[in-house]
Amino acid sequence: MSKYEHHWTMIVDLDKCTGCQACVIACQAENNIPVVGEDEIRKGRGMQWLRIERYWEGEYPNIRARFIPLMCQQCENAPCEPVCPVFATYHSEVDGINVQVYNRCIGTRYCANNCPYIARMFNWFDPQFPEPLNEQLNPDVTVRQRGIMEKCTFCIQRIRRARETAEAEGRSIRDGEVQPACGQACPTNAIIFGDLNDPNSQVSRLAANRRGFRLLEELGTEPAVIYLKGGESNVI
Repeated sequence: MSKYEHHWTMIVDLDKCTGCQACVIACQAENNIPVVGEDEIRKGRGMQWLRIERYWEGEYPNIRARFIPLMCQQCENAPCEPVCPVFATYHSEVDGINVQVYNRCIGTRYCANNCPYIARMFNWFDPQFPEPLNEQLNPDVTVRQRGIMEKCTFCIQRIRRARETAEAEGRSIRDGEVQPACGQACPTNAIIFGDLNDPNSQVSRLAANRRGFRLLEELGTEPAVIYLKGGESNVI
């Protein structure tokens, strides 16, 4: 049993991922991530918290394209945490995820330099949302100012909403009740989210799958994102 009240875990089935980027757009809309434009992307100033990495298998002409959705891995032994001078990033004892406190962050970028997954973004951009564009913003998520670090939080605002609802109704959070934006938008259900502490949850069953692996396991970061190795269904 985990030491956390909940151990939120994400399972990504690479056999189902088609690289369609629906999860990327959903994450951007849900978390008020600004659109920086094509020119800034070329400069390496992308702001997305979630990206689709593509790699190739085989030799021409029998080449296979593979896709890996990559976000903050919510490491148990997170390399980003001990280097933060203001304790802006820490591990939640309730949810078992790596929390980012924006109003503490001073933008040193130490955490980004220490992240082996390159999953943290520096907010260099100060977006403007004149009316009626401000109506597109999610009121449950802070609109960040430039000069801080940002990353995936497993849509913690949705986790907290589900917890508050469950507490008000005097029950536990049900399996599948919490669904991050990326998982909700995935057309092939390649992203499954749930509490690893619940032995009956879908993620608990999938975590024991023989296809399961974690990225850069040899580093000992113990990510909370588990990938299932792909087969032939995503070959192009």
